[in-house]
Amino acid sequence: MAKSTTAVTIDELTLADEPGRWAALGFAVDGDACRLGAVTLRLAGSGAGRGIVGWALRGVASTELDGLPTTASAARRVEPADEHPNGVRAIDHIVAMTPQLDRTVRALTAAGLDLRRVREEPTPAGAPRQAFFRLGAEILEVVQEPPQAVAERGGSGRPTHFWGLALLSDEIERTVDAFEGHARAPREAVQPGRRIATVARSAGLAVPLALITPPERVTA
Repeated sequence: MAKSTTAVTIDELTLADEPGRWAALGFAVDGDACRLGAVTLRLAGSGAGRGIVGWALRGVASTELDGLPTTASAARRVEPADEHPNGVRAIDHIVAMTPQLDRTVRALTAAGLDLRRVREEPTPAGAPRQAFFRLGAEILEVVQEPPQAVAERGGSGRPTHFWGLALLSDEIERTVDAFEGHARAPREAVQPGRRIATVARSAGLAVPLALITPPERVTA
C-alpha cells in the first residue's frame, strides 16, 4: 500500500472486558459500547482474548503495524461524546510495548502514523526509550522493553503488543471517588503540571488503567 496522506485517527478500540464492569465504575455504557471522546471503546467480553485485543483506524495506509491487531475503518469521525458520570471525558493515551522500538517505529510511520518524538532518556519505570504518535486527539505511546524483560519474554523477535490506557479527567479527585476504592490517590505525573492516579486490580478490568489530568495550557 502507498503511504496515506490522511491523518490517522482511532475509530474503535476493542477490549476483552465486560460492559458491566465499566458501568459499575461510572462509565456510560450502551450495550457493548462506551464512547470516550471521539473513540468507541468496544467491550467484547472476557472471551474475546486478553486486554486490548485490537483497534480500527481511519486513514491508515497499512494494517501491518508490527503485531498490533489492526483493521482499517471507513467510518466518519464523530463529535466527542459527553463527559461520563465519573468525570472521565476521553482517552489521553494508549500504551504499547515492543522489544525493538526502532523496528516498530519504522512499521508505524510506514503505515502513516504521525511520529511526534522519540524520548531517549530512561523513564522512572525503567523503560529505556519511548516513541509518541499523534492519532487525532489521542496519543499512542510505544515503550521499549528493558533488556532483561526482552530476554525473559522470549527475545527481540516478538511482536509489539498493546498494554494499557490512560483516561482524561479534569477533576481527578471526583473520578477517583467514583471508583469507590478501586483507584489510588492522585500523585504528580512525569509531565509537569499533570496528576495521575492508577486503577487497582480490584476494579476487575482486563487492562491496566490510569486516570490523568489534561496538560497545562500554554498562554502567551
